[in-house]
Amino acid sequence: MSDNLARQFLLREDVTFLNHGSFGACPRPVFAAYQALQLELEGEPVEFLGRRLNDLMRTPREAVAAELGSDPNNIAAVINATSGLNIVAQSLPLQPGDQILTTDHEYSALEKTWAYVCRKTGAEIVVVKVPMPLVSEEAFTDAIIGGMTERTKVLFLSHITSPTALVFPIERSLAEARKRGIWSVIDGAHTPGHIPLLLDTLGADFYSGNCHKWMMTPKGSAFLHARPEVQGLLDPLVISHGWTKESKEPGALGAFGNSPFIDGIEMQGTRDPSAWLAVPSAIAFRKENDWTSIADHCRQLAQDTARRLGELTGLSPLSSPEFSAPQMVAMPIPECDTAEIHKQLFERYRIEIPVFKWQDHCIARVSVQGYNSRPQMDRLLDALTELLGLGKTGAGTAG
Repeated sequence: MSDNLARQFLLREDVTFLNHGSFGACPRPVFAAYQALQLELEGEPVEFLGRRLNDLMRTPREAVAAELGSDPNNIAAVINATSGLNIVAQSLPLQPGDQILTTDHEYSALEKTWAYVCRKTGAEIVVVKVPMPLVSEEAFTDAIIGGMTERTKVLFLSHITSPTALVFPIERSLAEARKRGIWSVIDGAHTPGHIPLLLDTLGADFYSGNCHKWMMTPKGSAFLHARPEVQGLLDPLVISHGWTKESKEPGALGAFGNSPFIDGIEMQGTRDPSAWLAVPSAIAFRKENDWTSIADHCRQLAQDTARRLGELTGLSPLSSPEFSAPQMVAMPIPECDTAEIHKQLFERYRIEIPVFKWQDHCIARVSVQGYNSRPQMDRLLDALTELLGLGKTGAGTAG
């Protein structure tokens, strides 16, 4: 990537930032639009929050719906995907003995969410072990469908997994869940802006995704998507001004004239909605900068970096290429003290990248976004070569 593009971001120049996947990074023009909205809010808070907010919130919903193939009435703003998924998990009418079917690749915060729900309802979690390495859609789907029983009430899957950076081929599993009357709940935290996503075509009952990761919006902007047929199942986590006592009645509206789904979730009293309101600016930034081409370059750089590290370690990848997240790869590394390697990468080399243990794998998860470059990948490989004793990369001097 060009230095000019890297300067479009606010990241510190003394850090090689290879962890876009955790919290994202916001381009300068988008952040400027976000701050302008905050200043506008503070200039006249009553007008902004009291008289204009309902109309203001509609524009990002429409932009996200157009970008991700849905109707604006099926989308509600939330602060992050975990928040959106908690709304679903804590709303579904589960009973003792009901089963929540999931995999062994899920994000820890959501594992805790479902454990909490099970403690309250008496439902049970059933974990399917995904065949590894992931090289076959059929093997994945057979494993998921094989875990379904008459007691399965919820299918909970990541679209792109957090620890292993895999793209799960979920389409046939969702269709089977629908056929069996099983609610499908999808964690799309890493998906919007990362891989093509058409929400209505995908057909999940509930789907929550972050905008602040790969769409590059300000932190605290995400959405919950729900099919119209299941929106009535949902209750907001916080009862506030948007809720009405008639919200469950057929044809009911929320207190602000939208659906109960939207008003109950979005109209939560005093907060700063500027991150969500800046979403159209991020979508415009991507279009103005031909982000499809940039993302393709990032994909090549990420996959090439994983290939080069694999040649150094002799370790096999976690999946075949079609099931690897394009711009985020969980790269196996030799057995080591992952916490210490993570610490040394940052303190000695100023490289920000997650290094952790997942099941029996030690992993360095690299993310590549438009501000990253081939020399940065070389720096990472040189650092890992030295810290892990892998031999020479020929990529230059680390540090």
